[in-house]
Amino acid sequence: MTTPPAEARNPHARRQLPKPAELAPLLRLRRPTLNPVDRRLARATDIWELRAAAQRAAPKAVFDYVDGAAEEELTLSRIRQEYRAIEFRPRVLRDVSMIDPSTTLLGSPASLPLAFAPTGYTRMMHHEGEIAVGRAAQRLGIPYGLSTVGTTTPEDLRASCPDASLWFQLYVWKDRAETKRLVERARDRGYTALLFTVDTPIAGNRQRDTRNGLTIPPELTLRTIAGMATRPAWWINKLTTPTMGFACVPEAWGSDEVDMAGNMFDPAVTYEDLEWLRTIWPGTLVVKGVQTIEDAKESVARGADAIVLSNHGGRQLDRTSSVLRLLPEVVRELGNDAEVLIDSGILRGADVVAAVALGARGVLVGRAYLYGLMAGGERGVQRAGELLEQEIRTCMALLGARTVDDLTPDLVRLA
Repeated sequence: MTTPPAEARNPHARRQLPKPAELAPLLRLRRPTLNPVDRRLARATDIWELRAAAQRAAPKAVFDYVDGAAEEELTLSRIRQEYRAIEFRPRVLRDVSMIDPSTTLLGSPASLPLAFAPTGYTRMMHHEGEIAVGRAAQRLGIPYGLSTVGTTTPEDLRASCPDASLWFQLYVWKDRAETKRLVERARDRGYTALLFTVDTPIAGNRQRDTRNGLTIPPELTLRTIAGMATRPAWWINKLTTPTMGFACVPEAWGSDEVDMAGNMFDPAVTYEDLEWLRTIWPGTLVVKGVQTIEDAKESVARGADAIVLSNHGGRQLDRTSSVLRLLPEVVRELGNDAEVLIDSGILRGADVVAAVALGARGVLVGRAYLYGLMAGGERGVQRAGELLEQEIRTCMALLGARTVDDLTPDLVRLA
């Protein structure tokens, strides 16, 4: 029996020459994007692609400072494995035509359950630095925390971002009088939360930085001069804009990095310092860097309004456990006594959604927006925030959650 030709079996398979009228709707000619930064950012569909763009834009030592962690980087690897192992249990037949991911974080409204975390030496990643991050956060409607070891003063950041929700991250210095003055500067400029960071009595052993010979600020050496040829734009920006330095550090401490670190980090800090901060800070007081239930309870008992479960993104002590697994237990123990946030290793909107479903009020992200900053300055930070927002909204809709309050533990399983 002869098989009839395809055209006879299916009229849609009949061959014909295309007509101009039929081709016209298929033509989607777009105006080319001439600006290389805009082109680079538009191509990024997630934070990982922003990371790849950042690696191409920044010198190796600078990129590795952001991307790396302590020693063998086991903690950093475990963090990402924990988030990848999350299993969602979506609910169906829910009206998700309107998704509202807004919430409040540390007493301030936020359009998303996330904030931009405080990070040090931010102008090293891109000359626009903290002001670029603050402006992007202001547009996105989320809080931003300025670091004690930042490269912009509390005053300059507030002046550049008058409507932003700003927090201040504090390392208690050996000089308590200078510490008090710094806290007062943040208070007087309308910073609403103080993030007392407690996981850095000394600096962690970050071997990538040691191998790269990283200095703050980067120095002109034979190695860096040779690297200028591969990252000319970064170096041009670096050499033609104001010198980078520790903006909050008293001038009397000099410019030597070792001497300043000796003054800034005090291994003698204890819970008594938390109680002291409670007496001088009228706003929301947060203990950042908690990794056990016992320390969470003690921090709240000593005056903290909130805690951030954090292992510093794996950048301090290696081989620590994931704070994600600790989150539900801490939330149960503290109940309504304190707000619980979490950071470390969050690079996806789905990570944010999972953390909130497990009990976090919200999350802090650091590397995610720093990749964007390296890739494209303020526009790159904005792109990072937009990508996370898009992923949060998509994940919520597919889980059947219209609002943050709908994100409950039954939607998530830690495999």
